[in-house]
Amino acid sequence: MSSDTYVEAQMLIRKPVEDVFEAFINPEITTNFWFTKSTGKLEEDKTITWEWEMYGVKSDVKIHQIVPNQLIKTEWGNPAVQVDYEFKKMEKGTLVVIKSYGFSQTGEDLLKVINDNTGGFTTVLDGCKAYLEHGINLRLIEDKFPQK
Repeated sequence: MSSDTYVEAQMLIRKPVEDVFEAFINPEITTNFWFTKSTGKLEEDKTITWEWEMYGVKSDVKIHQIVPNQLIKTEWGNPAVQVDYEFKKMEKGTLVVIKSYGFSQTGEDLLKVINDNTGGFTTVLDGCKAYLEHGINLRLIEDKFPQK
C-alpha cells in the first residue's frame, strides 16, 4: 500500500470553532467524550499521556504543531501514526476533520488498522458532537467494547 494511505473522519459540530478546538486540547472537556485521563493540556512540542482506564490502555501523544482554532498535529499509537485534527469555521458551526496517516502495516493488517481508525475517530466525533451540542456524555468509548 502506498505511503499516502490515510484515514479521514469528519463531523459538523454546531458550536463556535473556539469551543470545539478547546474541547480537543483541554482534557477537562475531552474526558467527557474520549479518553478518561490525561497528563495535561495539549501544548506544542510536548508529550502527554492519554489513558482509557476501562481498558487498561495508555498512549503517549507527541504534539508537533498547534495552530489555534485551526489545526492540531500529533503522533501517537503503537506503532505510532500521525493524527491531524483540522477545524474549519462554517456557517452552521465547526467542521472537524481527523486524519491519520503514516501506517507501517501492509495487506490485511493495514485494512484492520484503517477500519479501527475510521470507526474509532467517527465514534470520537459523534461523542464530541453530543457533548458540545447537548451536554450529554453518551459513554460511546466505554460502551464500544463492553467488558461484561
